Amino acid sequence: MNNLFSFAEQCLFEADIEQKLAITRQAGQLLVEKNLSFQDAGQILPIARTLFPARPQLRMPRDMPRRRLDSAAGKAAFFHALAHIEFVAIYLAWDILYRFRGLPEDFYRDWLRIAAEEAEHFSLIRRHLLRFGVDYGDLPAHAGLWSHAEDTAIDVLARLAIVPRCMEARGLDVTPGMMDRLRRADDQAGVDILARIYQDEIGHVERGSYWFNYLARQRGLEPEQKYKELILEFYQGKPKGPFNREMRIIAGFSNNEIDWLEACLHE
Repeated sequence: MNNLFSFAEQCLFEADIEQKLAITRQAGQLLVEKNLSFQDAGQILPIARTLFPARPQLRMPRDMPRRRLDSAAGKAAFFHALAHIEFVAIYLAWDILYRFRGLPEDFYRDWLRIAAEEAEHFSLIRRHLLRFGVDYGDLPAHAGLWSHAEDTAIDVLARLAIVPRCMEARGLDVTPGMMDRLRRADDQAGVDILARIYQDEIGHVERGSYWFNYLARQRGLEPEQKYKELILEFYQGKPKGPFNREMRIIAGFSNNEIDWLEACLHE
């Protein structure tokens, strides 16, 4: 009863969206009430068994249409893509705390809070999406997001480097520009949603940075060097820029790490 890892297993290995959101909210409330058990619940199921809803239809990035904001259909496609990112982010937060055991309890508290925030982000975007007569699942979505979890399922340092400190950190770079596009498209409600998400994502990346550095040092590794090694090993292609140095510094990156990322663009 009220075991964190049992909640995680329900979220990851059941496909129903509403159940997933309800479980995440319930676990988050139990955390606030200090009525959640962190006792190891036994066998960890393979990541390949993770279940996703039957919809949306998943496509490769090259097969996804470009999303313009000069029409209602374009805005719907834009927010559907964001909803999918936030929906997969719920899985990513649950999986990192489910898959990697024996870590400090604060690690699990942090990622449960992040899962709850990702669920709230998804719900905010989904409600906005419904204004355009479209629900999540009605349009195709990007198939590549979950692959980063599958690629890093054996090492928490790799997961932290690639998900919060690479993919999620990219949101710190691009979200201000997305907000500007929505302002020009006269969608202030959409701007407000992205502003809320942006502030939370800074904290998510910061937690990723904190735990990456903590666990790397615990293994006797130099964190900045290990981060570079893991990016080169697990990220296909060059990291995408430009980089929002100010926000990345707030989120736990060092100037040296950002300098290295920028140098990668020109190699």
